[in-house]
Amino acid sequence: MRTRLGSILIIIGLLALTTQIAYSQTDSTLFYRVKGKIVDRNTGDPVPSASIFIAGSSVGTVANMDGEFFLKIRTKYMNDSVVISSMGYESLNLRIDQFNIEQNLVQLRAIVIPLEEVTIVNQDARYLVAEAIGKIRNNYSVQPMMVTSFYRESVRKGKKYLLVSEAVLEGYKASYASIFDKDRVSIMIARKSSDFKNRDTVILKLQGGPLTMFMLDFVKEPGELIDKTAMTYYQYHLSGQTRIGNRQAYVVSFHQLPEIDVPFYKGFFFVGVEDLAFMGAEFHLHEDHMDRAAEFMVKVKPSGAKIDVDKADYVVNYRFFDGKWHLSYVRSEIIVKVNWDKKLFNSSFTIKGEMAVTNVDSTNVTRFDKKDMLRSKDIFEEQVADFEDPEFWGDYNIIRPEESIQSAIERMGRNSLQSSPPSPGYDR
Repeated sequence: MRTRLGSILIIIGLLALTTQIAYSQTDSTLFYRVKGKIVDRNTGDPVPSASIFIAGSSVGTVANMDGEFFLKIRTKYMNDSVVISSMGYESLNLRIDQFNIEQNLVQLRAIVIPLEEVTIVNQDARYLVAEAIGKIRNNYSVQPMMVTSFYRESVRKGKKYLLVSEAVLEGYKASYASIFDKDRVSIMIARKSSDFKNRDTVILKLQGGPLTMFMLDFVKEPGELIDKTAMTYYQYHLSGQTRIGNRQAYVVSFHQLPEIDVPFYKGFFFVGVEDLAFMGAEFHLHEDHMDRAAEFMVKVKPSGAKIDVDKADYVVNYRFFDGKWHLSYVRSEIIVKVNWDKKLFNSSFTIKGEMAVTNVDSTNVTRFDKKDMLRSKDIFEEQVADFEDPEFWGDYNIIRPEESIQSAIERMGRNSLQSSPPSPGYDR
């Protein structure tokens, strides 16, 4: 069985890293910087992973897990507004001139769905999912697109960050109507910070990296979630309704049948009430079969070590604009424990990857050559080297680092690399 996360490589010792030449070109006068924090209006708690986009466009970013965001807006959009939305909250539409340059506190109001709106829904949940699959051609682009996205990958041992790798990616997003045309991904610019010591004899690496984030687009790659065969492995229940932005969504819970003895998934689909589109999903490997997860997810392991996967969580969100739904945000997080023979203590590692699509272009579509694309067997952090540059990202939109990640980057030296120049024709 192919897992959606790809494989984890567990390797003894430090590996040699490829070095590439880096350079950056940007004009800071061409964009306006806005940063802030998104919180719940009633509780003051951060609202993580909220979407921040320029209204009517595909340009934007995503808040980090602390609710913080940093948006770079090209001057041509200065008379437009910014839409801020998150699941279960009312959307806010703010003019760009309402933002301060330094810091903005954005308060979202939680939505309470009346009980009667939940209980009157009598549709069969499996039928609802099947209907959503049948409407994929209507709800998603049948034409290929080019997407710009920001990717971050981190490895943590306990509470200590060992590695943070980041990149702006160029992606060829294949038609949702084609099962043969596949997504292609290449690195535009990238950097990493690492803090491996000689004592760190076990290094975890995520195989596939950025490409894995595109493969988590379950509408395009149905795999073990909504493939016709895979659907026979699950039970479905209609759990109620919620609101995502200004749209109502059915919440469909699913979990693998008890007789299925290999690890599949448990979680929720969010299906649009109006158009039956998959608006997103949150899921994880089913806890009843975690004891077998390492069989499918661990590619290489050292002799004398027992590997257990304790957790594997995923989030996939889509966003509606120009009459279609588009991939917007993807996150994966896995926790692995390494137990050594004849040793009392084990080590716990957390590998996290996340990607935010910051722009979509339907006019300059190029299905770039295979030699320029990332492959499923590639190790992302091995393809980037260290390079220090405080203005590294230029006018590309990124996910603002969480406080713990930012501290780790500063401690490890703010290392960075650019693998290729920015491609022309993109609003970033």
